Amino acid sequence: MAEITAAAVKALREITDLPMMACKKALQDAGGDQEKAIDILREEAGKIQLKRSANDTREGRITVLTSEDGSRTVMVEVVCESAPVASGEDLVGFSNVCAKQLLAHPEVDSVEGLLALPSEKSPGKTLNDDFMDMLNKIREKIVVSRIARSETPTGSYVHHDGKTGVLFQASGTSGDAVDVLRGVAMHIAALRPAVVNEAGLDPAVIQEERDRLVAEAKATGKPDNIIDKIVDGRMKTFFVEQGVLVYQPFAVDDSKTVSQALAEKGLEAVSFTRWSIGG
Repeated sequence: MAEITAAAVKALREITDLPMMACKKALQDAGGDQEKAIDILREEAGKIQLKRSANDTREGRITVLTSEDGSRTVMVEVVCESAPVASGEDLVGFSNVCAKQLLAHPEVDSVEGLLALPSEKSPGKTLNDDFMDMLNKIREKIVVSRIARSETPTGSYVHHDGKTGVLFQASGTSGDAVDVLRGVAMHIAALRPAVVNEAGLDPAVIQEERDRLVAEAKATGKPDNIIDKIVDGRMKTFFVEQGVLVYQPFAVDDSKTVSQALAEKGLEAVSFTRWSIGG
């Protein structure tokens, strides 16, 4: 067995931030080769992940990042087992790097593709190598679970605890609409709409409700033109009850609907992504 010096163990510990004994054993197994020892430690991290694969991941962090020109926004979700790990420096830092790399590589459309991107701290290595190093240090189940993208005009929001995140995409000329776009993203985080507009609902359900309202209105004996107006008004209430975003009173100013608030800035709602960790 190769002689492992205290200096070699110390150097490996400074690189990996792992316990001295773990570093010493890895160096012994690697015959004193530091790079091989790091690979051994990463293999151990994979074993930890496999062993804890059935554990719940009800904690974690959602990270959102927007390009300097505001044209692109990304969102990354990393889940874990415990709250201290979710708010810890290692996971927060790794999540931030993932978001930065995802933003810089618009061709990446999967978690696997993200983790294959280059590491920022270890030349010649990947984000997956950084991930395994973190896992080996923390020793609980951690998963890079989802990524999402949106292009301008976009509103984004992450709750202060990092457990709820929203990307909201609109169409039109955004101009000075930054505040309203963010406001809609916050609205989505708080009110949890189900769909963007009525097109997201089952047409049969919509027709069934309209038929029911028409029958009720006709029973009052009112003329058809009045009945149409009554039914249209009640359908708006129905859409609110079904969680249709554009019909909901805007949380920032409930004197108008979300659709009206957007229209004032020349915008229309297109889509949204809302994630909630553990909820």
